[in-house]
Amino acid sequence: MANSVNNWRLLTEVDLGKRSDTRKPNRSPDISILPFLRVPQNCPRTYKLTSFDPDGDKVQCRYGNVSGTECDRCNLPPGFLLDQGSCTLHYNYTQANIKAFGLEMVVEDFPQGYINLQYGDGSRSYRAPMTVRRGKRAATTTPTPLSKLPMQFSFLVDPPAPSCQEGAFLPKFLTPTPANGGRFLAEVNKELEIRVKAQATDAKINNIVVSGPANIKKSQNTQGEFVLRWTPLPDDHGQHFVICFAVEAVKSPAVYQSEMRCVLVEARSEIVKSHVICNESSMTVSVEKASFPRLHEDHMQLNDPSNTACSLQRHSNSTHIIAIIPLNACGTQIEEDNENFIFKNEITTVDNPSDLITRKHQMEVQFYCQYSKRGNVSLSFVAHRKNITVWEKGFGTFTYQFEFYPNNQFQTMMDPAAYPLEYDIGKRIYMKIKATSSVNNTELFVESCRAAPYDNPNYQPTYSIFENGCKMDPTVQIHSPAEQKEFKFSMEAFKFIGLNNQVYISCSVMMCEAGNSNTRCSKGCINSTSTSPPRSKREAVIQSASHFVSQGPLRLRRSAESVRATATNLNLNLVFIAGCVLAAVGMVCGVVVYRAKVSKVKYQPLPTFES
Repeated sequence: MANSVNNWRLLTEVDLGKRSDTRKPNRSPDISILPFLRVPQNCPRTYKLTSFDPDGDKVQCRYGNVSGTECDRCNLPPGFLLDQGSCTLHYNYTQANIKAFGLEMVVEDFPQGYINLQYGDGSRSYRAPMTVRRGKRAATTTPTPLSKLPMQFSFLVDPPAPSCQEGAFLPKFLTPTPANGGRFLAEVNKELEIRVKAQATDAKINNIVVSGPANIKKSQNTQGEFVLRWTPLPDDHGQHFVICFAVEAVKSPAVYQSEMRCVLVEARSEIVKSHVICNESSMTVSVEKASFPRLHEDHMQLNDPSNTACSLQRHSNSTHIIAIIPLNACGTQIEEDNENFIFKNEITTVDNPSDLITRKHQMEVQFYCQYSKRGNVSLSFVAHRKNITVWEKGFGTFTYQFEFYPNNQFQTMMDPAAYPLEYDIGKRIYMKIKATSSVNNTELFVESCRAAPYDNPNYQPTYSIFENGCKMDPTVQIHSPAEQKEFKFSMEAFKFIGLNNQVYISCSVMMCEAGNSNTRCSKGCINSTSTSPPRSKREAVIQSASHFVSQGPLRLRRSAESVRATATNLNLNLVFIAGCVLAAVGMVCGVVVYRAKVSKVKYQPLPTFES
């Protein structure tokens, strides 16, 4: 070691007496850190450790000071500073060294008030809280801790980086990476999924380092996201676990590590009972109504509810919410890693069934099916999105068709079997949206169009093509329509496609009474600085709600060696995923979520079963 630490001793002390405040045996705090941290010599960094004490005690971290038991060298190396009260380690500056520093910290907890502890032999002991005397002779009195936990790890100081700006050489975390200190709820025997994404413009992201429960797994999908998966076991019920991670990027020979983030996971028993069956071309999910007796399928929807085939009322019964979802419809999202295709969707609640997008869900049930890329099956998946059929009061039933075309003649649409479509940068992409309706004197209006890795109206970030009826991309051309119920446009293939493995073009569209100056269709382009007049009850009859249509995916053309087949065979080695419930604040990826009024969105994934 750079600081001559030769021996680490993992001496742990925990008082197991029965506490007078909780009436239960004392429990030690949960805290974690990555076993190996690294930072460039010239880049100061702060590491705030995430801790949790199940008894509500005050947790603090100090550097070891008892030689032979707590530490070997017992001195914090130069260039480091430890804030004991907040368990925050600061790196300021020290010379780079090919050897790592060995850091030897001790984690302790103290009660918030005076307590006593009772033992099996009838004896007792007392513990006092950490107190601070204020005044000119301010000092902190340190009583006997309830627990002493060793925290020892290696810290490597690398040669200077060309820049300390996050996102250049040092990886910078992006959405959906959870914040440091985020909290998750996980159900026993159900998989928890945490998604991590980072960028480094001047280095290549290549790895994620993780510490946490023994059976935690990591993988990387083709969207550049790292996925951490952990399934709590029955013995984990009621316990808390800290999961820490950092992303690494390489620009040979240098390796650059991001900041460290840690999240807290509480393992609970199963609350919502749900089940998913993965078929060759669809997913079937069923959720017991008894799990949420105050909710009804009339107020629930899939990612894209506009298609009548995606209604939850079609298959649900008195005991279960049931949905049968095609792999290429109802807003199903497609993800891909080196081994699997993953198809995801979710059931969410809405305040008003006529609202397409809501941001205040009482419950979210996210589910997915995972298919191995290896093996053969008789039915191949076709990525092309089918037409969407909508029923709306005053307009009856009408259908939206969104297709790509090879040229500006818009005569023969691209073959559905050819998806994903591949384009060269700068080549024009021709698109047409057409509405078919039995109601005469109607017109189609395209309010917005965006590109995103998923055809989900809530996904961010996106690339704007149209907003509020206005062209946002300078290469967009609007072509003359053959009738009022169609919209033709084209644009050049753009670099945003290349930043993702694939993208979808998704548009918000509506139908209006033709020639009526009171409709949104007649207003055309409305600048963001303008205020759109509110819809009156009369307008609700002369124009439809906004509907979400999408088509894709699109990819930038690759080299001949890397071009994939346009239709991918799916394997019936299926993974079945079911639902779970969350009630805490934080960012999570997964399944069923009950949210408090002020809580952020959180998810948690589903259990796996072999078919």
